[in-house]
Amino acid sequence: MTTGTEKTWDTEALPQGEAKVQAVRQMFDAIAPRYDLVNRIMTFRLDVRWRRKAVRLLALPTASLVLDLASGTGDMCTDLVRAGHRPISADLSFGMLAADRSGAPRIQADILRLPMPDRCVDGVTCGFALRNLVDLPTFFTEIARVVRPGGRIALLDVGIPHNRIVRWGNSIYFGKIVPKIGALLSDGPAYRYLPKSVAYLPSKEQMLNDLREAGFHDAEHHQLSGGLTQLMLGTRR
Repeated sequence: MTTGTEKTWDTEALPQGEAKVQAVRQMFDAIAPRYDLVNRIMTFRLDVRWRRKAVRLLALPTASLVLDLASGTGDMCTDLVRAGHRPISADLSFGMLAADRSGAPRIQADILRLPMPDRCVDGVTCGFALRNLVDLPTFFTEIARVVRPGGRIALLDVGIPHNRIVRWGNSIYFGKIVPKIGALLSDGPAYRYLPKSVAYLPSKEQMLNDLREAGFHDAEHHQLSGGLTQLMLGTRR
């Protein structure tokens, strides 16, 4: 049992299973008020460019209904609106949904079990949350369930740079500097956890295989900014 003040994400070992779900929800509730500020600072506003590229490569007709999963404070929803789409925001964290300023309809939900009918949306986006899920194959199957045939997905997350020098510099920055920025502006343990959480992600080959098995036959992988971020795209069979 945990107390109301205990930081369940403040652990040396990365949490697993239900403990991970609880830690992720409570952590994002805690960091929601300054989440956008810290993101802009620690990525030098590159996160804005990455999301806009994901929306552009989603390549859906104007006015498409797009479900943005793990939507956070609604940045991707805002970009979807700018692109002429109709977003729906879904997140496990009530704190994040409360900070959402996009104006999109909002749902608090476990995105592994979406409270939505089959084939109900034209597309799905998800920004920087894959590593926070306990079961990626189940997630891929679930988004395949709600996306209509011919619909599209765009999934962003952090990556591991392919260049050895960039990879070394990135590990120093996100392992040493980002936690200090987080501690100064928001929550230190959360920004120690987030760089470590990259270890949850399987290889790009595994994720692409799982996406294709779920029904996204043309799933493809892109490295952005030298591999600092990865983007996966696909079309529902």
